[in-house]
Amino acid sequence: MLPRDPAQPHRTASTLELFFDLVFVVAVSIASSQLHHALSHGDFVHGITSYAMVFFAIWWAWMNFTWFATSFDTDDWLYRVTTFVQMGGVLILAAGVPRAFDEGDFTVPVIGYVVMRVAMVAQWLRASRSAGALRSATRRYAAGIAGVQVLWVLFLLIPTGPAQIVAFVVFALIEISVPVFAEYRRQTPWHRHHITERYGLFTLIVLGESLLASANAIIDALDEVEALGPLIAISVLTLVVTASLWWIYFWPPHHRAITSFRRSLRYGYTHYFVFAAAAAFSAGIEVELDVLTGESHLSSMAASFTVTVPIAVFLLGVWWIAIKENADRVVNTVVPTGAALVLLDPVLPVPVTLTALILAAVVVVLVLRPPVTREAEAPVGT
Repeated sequence: MLPRDPAQPHRTASTLELFFDLVFVVAVSIASSQLHHALSHGDFVHGITSYAMVFFAIWWAWMNFTWFATSFDTDDWLYRVTTFVQMGGVLILAAGVPRAFDEGDFTVPVIGYVVMRVAMVAQWLRASRSAGALRSATRRYAAGIAGVQVLWVLFLLIPTGPAQIVAFVVFALIEISVPVFAEYRRQTPWHRHHITERYGLFTLIVLGESLLASANAIIDALDEVEALGPLIAISVLTLVVTASLWWIYFWPPHHRAITSFRRSLRYGYTHYFVFAAAAAFSAGIEVELDVLTGESHLSSMAASFTVTVPIAVFLLGVWWIAIKENADRVVNTVVPTGAALVLLDPVLPVPVTLTALILAAVVVVLVLRPPVTREAEAPVGT
């Protein structure tokens, strides 16, 4: 399991990585659905905190596998089997998400998470056998991940309530500090184009949830004749917004954002908010549908904010990690301003209309003002 060449030409995501992502489609879909139900019933605090905790497990497990794969993917039988074990852990986690939301019981999600992470420990230990100068880094990864899993098991002993949330925040901070601890002396290699392609693929997964919400609007319209017009309108507007978010995300050259270890940490960690916001956007659309069909008693303003707040977070996250340093002054003014303006969406009686118009305008600006070119690109890799 030798370290991969960070300058390998034409490296793309493998079929195993694409297969691995499929289980995260399931996990993200269930988490988004549970958030939708909580928000639709007005249970904002519990719904958002539960979603943030569950999505952390989904995001962090995916991210760890992705960065390991860019460094040590051998695609032999043992690597594949270990990856399948991690996939099994994701499915276990996904199965426990409803109970985590409804009862605050994180037993099943933690079991699934630990399964994933123990398999990751095995991968790092295997890599350490032939990592050469990177052996100490791989062993620190293994030790750090294993140690944090003990904390997550102890997490199950903490009763539901504020103490559980505080413990989660502390343990999550320890979890995300493992890469810093492992790589502070020598960094494992990463392929910039491969790693940013993987993030792009996961972005497509979370945006796909919004396309499902758009389809659900049409399905509801077939049964709700009285709300036919608004439901069709929100379906079309959701497609416009989702397409705009796709356009905005893939506008900048993301590989420029991870030219150093510190920048790669910023890129990877900020994506938690980007991914979570994109999946939460679909939940917000479902809330809007509930309001239009009379299945939710939320006010139209509250329902609008379940859509616009995630979009604002998504825009600011993408701008911060990838757009800001590759854009001129106009783009760097328009994108954050657009993030602020979408929060004014409740002023219009038709949901998502103002948001769609603002995002379409942002896309027009991006088309007219392409990313800033550089005289020389830094070499691919660390």
